[in-house]
Amino acid sequence: MKKVMVGMSGGVDSSVAAMLLRDSGYEVMGVTLKLFSDEDISEAKKEGKTCCALSDVEDARSVAYRLGFEHIVFNFRDIFREHVMKQFAESYLKGRTPNPCIECNRHVKFDKMLRRAQELGYDYIATGHYAVNEYDEKRGRYLLKRPKDRSKDQTYVLYSLTQEQLSHTLFPLGELEKTHVRELAESAGLVNSNKPDSQDICFVPDGDYAAFIRRFTGCGTPCGNFVDMNGKVLGEHKGIINYTVGQRKGLGIALGHPAYVVRKDIEANTVTIGDESDLYTKSLIADDFNLISIDMLTEPMRVTAKTRYSQHEQPATVTYIGGGEYMVEFDEPQRAVTSGQAVVLYDGDTVVGGGTIK
Repeated sequence: MKKVMVGMSGGVDSSVAAMLLRDSGYEVMGVTLKLFSDEDISEAKKEGKTCCALSDVEDARSVAYRLGFEHIVFNFRDIFREHVMKQFAESYLKGRTPNPCIECNRHVKFDKMLRRAQELGYDYIATGHYAVNEYDEKRGRYLLKRPKDRSKDQTYVLYSLTQEQLSHTLFPLGELEKTHVRELAESAGLVNSNKPDSQDICFVPDGDYAAFIRRFTGCGTPCGNFVDMNGKVLGEHKGIINYTVGQRKGLGIALGHPAYVVRKDIEANTVTIGDESDLYTKSLIADDFNLISIDMLTEPMRVTAKTRYSQHEQPATVTYIGGGEYMVEFDEPQRAVTSGQAVVLYDGDTVVGGGTIK
């Protein structure tokens, strides 16, 4: 009997994933990851939204007990703090806009948890992500594909998975609609069948990134100048960490017409303001790239690409330009392409790979 360790957040998706694997004949153990110290989650506890709240651990344990398998908690606070929270804060301080879910998957769930599972003699890990993982005999590679429920597609935050990680990972929900998942949970009497999905960054449940960065690092960024596209000073900003490319609301400056953050310059400590038309660009360069469906890119390739989790893929051409960098040229200009975010490439429903926008 194959053994699988299931990451259980306390939500309905991971709970049903564990149930489906148990019903398929796997020997299942449920694991909840403790990612924060009590000090780190003091604010999150007040909000009651974070996936690391005590109630979520209890929900996961309750589901495991009802389904008849063991549940344990792993303390991954140090690695999460170093590779997710610290990276998030430092990226913002450098003027970038990171995606911490990608870093959590890269360093915690599919690295640290997988290695722990293997140390304990488990064949696989599994999560409640909506994605499909299958082996392609012709290519001799594992492929990451979009799920049946396109509205829940989470392949964007999984592009960093390696062939080794994919070979030991199961995604039981890939062929299911979310409505069916909730129905399965309800029919099984699971305590979290109607629990709402988490929408926030788990360690910033109130969405105030600047306040988190100030608390976490003990520092913020100094005030500086808002400038227009020609460098003319328009007013004073409250610190670069308070702004992101594409932002319109909360700028604290009145120009008599809609204005958007177009770019940020850390060295000059300026935030450039422009019209919406100034937000569009046809190309980007990305590094820290991971390829999944192919071993290497030797010539320009037609793909579709997305630069934000919620974006629909757009037609583009990707070219390897050397030094670990890739250029993605879109057929049509794209809005608010942002340094620090991920660009993920697709060939139909298959993830080609992805990287970090420079």
